[in-house]
Amino acid sequence: MDVIQKETIGKKFERKHIEMFTDLNSPFSKDQMDIIISNLKRSDISLQFFLPFPIDKEDGDGDTDDSSFPSERQKPSLPQKGLTKQQKESLSVVKNMMMSLEGEDGLNEIYSFSESLRQLCVFKKIERRPMPWPCLLTIGSNLSIKIVAYKSVTQEKVKKSWTVVDARTLRKEDVQKETVYCLNDDDETEVQKEDTIQGFRYGSDIVPFSKVDEEQMKYKTEGKCFSVLGFCRSSQVHRKFFMGNQVLKVFAAKDDEAAAVALSSLIHALDELDMVAIVRYAYDRRSNPQVGVAFPFIKQAYECLVYVQLPYMEDLRQYLFSSLRNNKKCTPTEAQLSAVDALIDSMSLVNNDEDEDTIEDMFQTSKIPNPQFQRLFQCLLHRALYPSDPLPPIQQHLWDMLNPPTEVTAKCQAPLSKIKTLFPLTEAIKKRDQMTAQDIFQDNHEDEPIPKKAKTEEGEGNFSISSLAEGNITSVGSVNPAENFRVLVRRKNANFKEVSCQLVHHIDQFLETKGLQYYMKSLDCIRVFREEAIQLSEEQNFNNFLQTLRDKVEDKALNDFWEIIVQDGISLITKDEAPGSSVTAEEAKKVCIDHCILGLLGDYKE
Repeated sequence: MDVIQKETIGKKFERKHIEMFTDLNSPFSKDQMDIIISNLKRSDISLQFFLPFPIDKEDGDGDTDDSSFPSERQKPSLPQKGLTKQQKESLSVVKNMMMSLEGEDGLNEIYSFSESLRQLCVFKKIERRPMPWPCLLTIGSNLSIKIVAYKSVTQEKVKKSWTVVDARTLRKEDVQKETVYCLNDDDETEVQKEDTIQGFRYGSDIVPFSKVDEEQMKYKTEGKCFSVLGFCRSSQVHRKFFMGNQVLKVFAAKDDEAAAVALSSLIHALDELDMVAIVRYAYDRRSNPQVGVAFPFIKQAYECLVYVQLPYMEDLRQYLFSSLRNNKKCTPTEAQLSAVDALIDSMSLVNNDEDEDTIEDMFQTSKIPNPQFQRLFQCLLHRALYPSDPLPPIQQHLWDMLNPPTEVTAKCQAPLSKIKTLFPLTEAIKKRDQMTAQDIFQDNHEDEPIPKKAKTEEGEGNFSISSLAEGNITSVGSVNPAENFRVLVRRKNANFKEVSCQLVHHIDQFLETKGLQYYMKSLDCIRVFREEAIQLSEEQNFNNFLQTLRDKVEDKALNDFWEIIVQDGISLITKDEAPGSSVTAEEAKKVCIDHCILGLLGDYKE
């Protein structure tokens, strides 16, 4: 420790650390132990011990959520009868020292040699740098308590350290990015960035939304906030309402005795009354406010409030499903219910020892490193050492880490076999097509002319609930133009030409946007237009539209859209499809093919 202090004077280091390898079998003195511990804390020097044997890491009533990754899961504690008297005394001193330095997490910094080897397989240890968030806890307008909050649980993400480099030179400087803004016209006229604003797409329209509008829309807060809105019973806040990506632990401000007494009184009052506080939380003036719950958390070593975000009305999803209890086919027997209960009990990841009144978590996710990080760093290391080799498979210790405990797997074998017997799987045989009422009670149309009979049946076949939901349709809209067009042209005394002009207008708007989803929407409109034109003997109307569309496609460089039309098999209505048409199948095919060839030649010239 003296060497580290002398050699680091006037220099900057990310971390100062001491690793001690020992068998704890040497004599020692505890005279200056307090001085050593205080000097380690003052110098911000971390300490780790590596022993030839594991220790019994009993942490009493401590909070184990923040402990580090265990080197071996579900490993029984080693009985201390194999240690000498000197080793036992030394081990007690080491435990006390690490507890003084790191608290309850200090025991996790004592490793056996075998544990340390397994720790080397972990590429990245989760960083735990406590970042305090000072604020005032306010209750009403007259009571405020100085607090400081720390993130207890938060989602760790891979740091964005990726960069784009040249594939040959591997240099970032060789790649130059340049962004150019152009108008959507034939000349692709370039415009300056200062002459552009944001736009919000609403259907086929674009609503302009400038930076000024965006600033005015933002929610303005006075600053950071942690104010109590009220109190309620803890039973009223269900666990299913917990949301957000972090959990905060709220303590009294450091070295503030008045705040400590006030916050402690609030915590114990909530605990005794079995109540929680509903809190308005805002990280700073730039962030949107949240509503959350703060409930008391009392441990032997400390006490605090734990804050978890609650949902707003828009965050909730209400789903209604039919009850399985009313379905006689799905009613389980008592034997089936007991078999599933036995399976759930056997797969419990909590070991409850009633004799010693202890509960042990056999699968502690807080002690498992993120497999995504491990796989990423494994691949990066391999690519750095072997640039041309394929990436290696996932390491076996990652698979083992995510497997259920072996004792749980063994316990659930018997219930699983029983479930296979009670829930046999049988091959589902397709049933015969059921006859509908329309098949049994067929309408007799013998007295009606044949064309009228065909039209009536087709009208019934295209009936849909969506047409009822839309109410009284008076014109072709932009949301569902194809269905609106179908409904309007089938009405009595409908003006087909007028309604088709409305549909064509929306098709032109969609094509101006030049997006795949709008291409598909235009394609649906054209397909319905063609079908209805054949049914209502308006084939000339559609053929004129398609030829006009072909010319527009040439003028506006929409060759990719015309290729979609050809691939979908949409062409002019021929006289084979409608007697009123004079177009032959060869002529209809020639119109589509000639345009595709012209489009390819145009692309070649460009």
